[in-house]
Formats: sequence, structure tokens, C-alpha cells
Amino acid sequence: MAVAVFALASLVEHAAQPARMMSEMISELCGDGPETPFMAENQAAMQRMMSGMNITRSGDVDRDFAAMMIPHHQGAIEMAQAELRHGHNEQLRRIAQEIIVEQQQEIAAMRLALGQELPPSSAAPNQAKDLKLSAVTSGALPHGRGDYGSLEGGR
Repeated sequence: MAVAVFALASLVEHAAQPARMMSEMISELCGDGPETPFMAENQAAMQRMMSGMNITRSGDVDRDFAAMMIPHHQGAIEMAQAELRHGHNEQLRRIAQEIIVEQQQEIAAMRLALGQELPPSSAAPNQAKDLKLSAVTSGALPHGRGDYGSLEGGR
């Protein structure tokens, strides 16, 4: 019994090593520069991703694949969101937007393939603000109006 517990503890420690090494590497790269908030967000996303990918095998290859890929895709989404918050290169920002959309679609497809329920839809963090700004600048929404009634036929 003690050997089994020791072996299990060793496996858990071994599984945590890549995330710990990645965390240390990112910490060394971050420093105190202007990219520090971006790197901190990426480090947190990667730690969540690595932790989420560390699954208990179910014996079902398809379920295990999805169980590992969903947190992997979610990590990519979170890193792309950090690029949108902190990045300035318009080409990379567009790529980040594409990553978010594509990875969300793939997560939904994997969940549907396994017969899982999809979580309720929600707006992206900047979506409502961007929608209102776009409506105001296009003339679809009068300046200063607090709701979106004019976007849907004057409601």
C-alpha cells in the first residue's frame, strides 16, 4: 500500500513539472516591463490550461481527447483575449479574434460530439461596448442613448 501511495505521489509530482517549469520560464521572461500584465495573464491561462489537461483517464479515447483538448482550446482563447487587451499590432489582433471564434466553435463541436450540453451564450467582454460604439458612429444609435432599442427596429 505504501509503495502504491508513493508511486501515485511521484506520478502527480511528475505531471505538475511541465506547468511549474513553464511558470518559472514565463516569470523569468516577464520582468517589470510594459508587457508584465500581458505575460501575467498568459502565465495564468497556461497554468489553468495545463492543470485542466491533466485528466484522469476514463477508458474512452474520445472522451479523454475532448477532456484534454477543451482546456487546451480555452487556454488559447484566454491568451488571445490577453492579446486583444494589451496588443497593438492590428494583424495579430485580428488573428487573436479568429482564434477566439474558431476555438469556441471547436469546443462546442467537441461537446456536441460527446452529447454534452452547451453552456449558455454570452457576449464577449468588449462586445456590448463595441456594438454600442459602432452603432453610435454609424448613426444607428443616437449619441447618449443608454439602450440598444434602435438597433432592433425601434424597440
